Amino acid sequence: MQQTQDYALAPLAGHAALWIWLPMLGAIAVTVAALTMQSPAPPSLVAWLAVPFVMAVGIVLTLALRRRRIVLDHRTLRVEATFYTKTLPVEAIDLDRARVLSLEEHTDLSPMLKTNGFSLPGFKAGHFRLRNLGKAFCLVTDRSRVLTLPLRDGGLVLLSPARPADLLARLRELATPSPHR
Repeated sequence: MQQTQDYALAPLAGHAALWIWLPMLGAIAVTVAALTMQSPAPPSLVAWLAVPFVMAVGIVLTLALRRRRIVLDHRTLRVEATFYTKTLPVEAIDLDRARVLSLEEHTDLSPMLKTNGFSLPGFKAGHFRLRNLGKAFCLVTDRSRVLTLPLRDGGLVLLSPARPADLLARLRELATPSPHR
């Protein structure tokens, strides 16, 4: 029996990286314009380092955006979301209350306040406060089909697997005690 299984995520909008690069390119344009303005003293070499620094920040953020993964390893769920990772034993999840829903309909569960996370239009990763003021760890790429996993300690995990019902079924299967032979 396969012990480690990756679950595909719902696709991220193709324009998500634009939300990183448009501000970066704007910052580079403003920096270059400021550095090339007519002034009595030429800009120092250190001032020109702002351009590669902004490019490096854009590259790091773009690479972080690509780090998205849901893995079920034995009886442990691991969610990798940009700079953040959440590891949970199946026993920590209240699977009786877990469900697949739309955040468009259940707006009280929508991530609202980023407490330690990465957020772009159509993408939420990391730790958030919800509209109902609860705490959640999120990896949301599709608001129309979100797997909500309430935790026994009171937290919540919101995930966007491509097939949320399959992941939920597998988690429930793992939570059911197997008969001893």
